[in-house]
Amino acid sequence: MGGAKISGKIDVINNLLPKVDVLLIGGGMSYTFFKAKGIPIGNSLLEEDRIPVAKEVLEQAEKKGVELLLPVDNVVATAVDESAETKVTDGPEVPEGWVGVDIGPKTVDLYREKILQAKTVVWNGPMGVFEKEPFARGTFAIAQALAEATEKGAVTIVGGGDSAAAIRKAGLADRVSHVSTGGGASLEFLAGLTLPGVAALTDK
Repeated sequence: MGGAKISGKIDVINNLLPKVDVLLIGGGMSYTFFKAKGIPIGNSLLEEDRIPVAKEVLEQAEKKGVELLLPVDNVVATAVDESAETKVTDGPEVPEGWVGVDIGPKTVDLYREKILQAKTVVWNGPMGVFEKEPFARGTFAIAQALAEATEKGAVTIVGGGDSAAAIRKAGLADRVSHVSTGGGASLEFLAGLTLPGVAALTDK
């Protein structure tokens, strides 16, 4: 689960928590989770008003026995700009004056390992600012891991919007089980809401 903000994904996360064994968090939303845990995030994206929500998700995951993983390292930059200076952090902390722009290589390895162990994978939201080439590696590595998991027999679903754009940009859209073209609709479906079109098809 990635993307910029928790606010658009909180219903999805709450709906998935009772159903998943592992929840991997990346992208801009991870910094609100870090802040909820008291980890410094520098100048990274933060939804201040969602910190209590992030804390609640962390508590619920623990109660339900869900392995909720946050990045163990980050690619950080002096600005969200392709010409900006970048470096990889040793741990999850983002130094003052720096912005988190992607998951780091240790996180890629960890998340890849978890994806390859899974029989079903649902991916929604990029791991970083993938629209800018220097910050796309993490997102493309996750796309590659999904393709490899599919080859091993896993069912892999990419849920619309930015994730669909990312897997296409990585050239791997035809190597996963399903790519949803409906960004908002796929989020609503994952959040457990009824989609009128689907309800009409299943209504007897």
